[in-house]
Amino acid sequence: MPRIPHDSRPDSSLALLADPYGYIGRRCVEFGTDLFEARLLLRRTICMTGPNAAALFYDRSRFQRTGAAPEPLRATLFGQGGVQGLDGDAHRHRKAMFMSLVTAAQVDALARRFEDELQTAARQWSRQPQVVLYDALHEPLTQAVCGWAGVPLETSEVSLRTTDLVALFDQAAAPGLGHFRARAARKRSEAWAVALVEALRAGRLSAPPGSPLEAVALHRDENEQWLPPRVAAVELLNVLRPTLAVSVFIVFVAHALHLHPECRLALQQREAGYADCFVQEVRRHYPFFPAVVARVREDFEWRGYPFPAGRRVMLDLYGTNHDSRAWRDPLAFEPARFRERTPTPFEFVPQGGAEPHKHHRCPGEGIAVELMKVAAVFFSTRLNYEVPLQDLLLDMKRLPALPRDRFVIASVRVAA
Repeated sequence: MPRIPHDSRPDSSLALLADPYGYIGRRCVEFGTDLFEARLLLRRTICMTGPNAAALFYDRSRFQRTGAAPEPLRATLFGQGGVQGLDGDAHRHRKAMFMSLVTAAQVDALARRFEDELQTAARQWSRQPQVVLYDALHEPLTQAVCGWAGVPLETSEVSLRTTDLVALFDQAAAPGLGHFRARAARKRSEAWAVALVEALRAGRLSAPPGSPLEAVALHRDENEQWLPPRVAAVELLNVLRPTLAVSVFIVFVAHALHLHPECRLALQQREAGYADCFVQEVRRHYPFFPAVVARVREDFEWRGYPFPAGRRVMLDLYGTNHDSRAWRDPLAFEPARFRERTPTPFEFVPQGGAEPHKHHRCPGEGIAVELMKVAAVFFSTRLNYEVPLQDLLLDMKRLPALPRDRFVIASVRVAA
């Protein structure tokens, strides 16, 4: 049995943090394999990349999510007890609730709310000399998703809730004080969400029928029991937080429109299906979440390599989206590639792989796509602005990666 190639460093956590999107892919190229082993956060971890590795990783008979995510992510990004850490019947039952919230009609309703909020925000931007787009997108997204989810939000608390929801994904992997701000934001956000859940269950608060707040608060698990209030709060935040994280993708939409003006022209001409191709190429080309983790259920072998029970395994999402075996000229930005063929769910994994109803692929993927399309069309047809001199290079050491100046726009004008 061949030995899995091994990163010789005593612990490679700093190497991963220094190059979160490229570490796995670069080391696999060096080893000439799709996998290698490293010690990360003092735990032996098998790191994998590529479509074949993704297909293996989403084999539920071989991998589980329970106990896989590192504690810093559970304490900030995911929360304790959420759907991301479930397996088997519990996962299928909880995932079905999330999938019921993202029907085409519901996603369209959220997209329309966001378009309205974006237009209102753009009028405010037009009264400012310049705007940092990444920061400016957060409150419109908060107001859109809370209104859609049935979550009451007073004007006076929009800023606080927005700041906390953003911290859950923007500061989760930040060094030093940033990470502790994310932990504090998680504590405040869960307390707020618990109060909403308990008020709705007690009849002190109402929510629109079928809204995410009602669905989560009244959801019964596979044993017909209500979720504990804290777990219900985590799942409500699992609706709100990822929607705000779409701000990262929307900044990349603006970045791509600036670097590729031909894309703006195609969107202005309303070419059939082009908005979908453009948005999907943004999701493939740009960095979002670098990797996902699982644990081996029972001993098995793959390509002759041993996978011992309990071993943590990390799948490289960014590298898989740029794998030359699946993508022609993978570093080029080419929306037309999505007209040529439909990639498999193991080649195209910006928010996880496989099938979302049964596996751990993000249930909010459709929301991300529709909100990005709203922004792409709005920026191309309804918004006039200048892009002043700034640093547009992507900071690939940051999680999530962003243009170093977070994409500044100036002289904003909203078309009538």
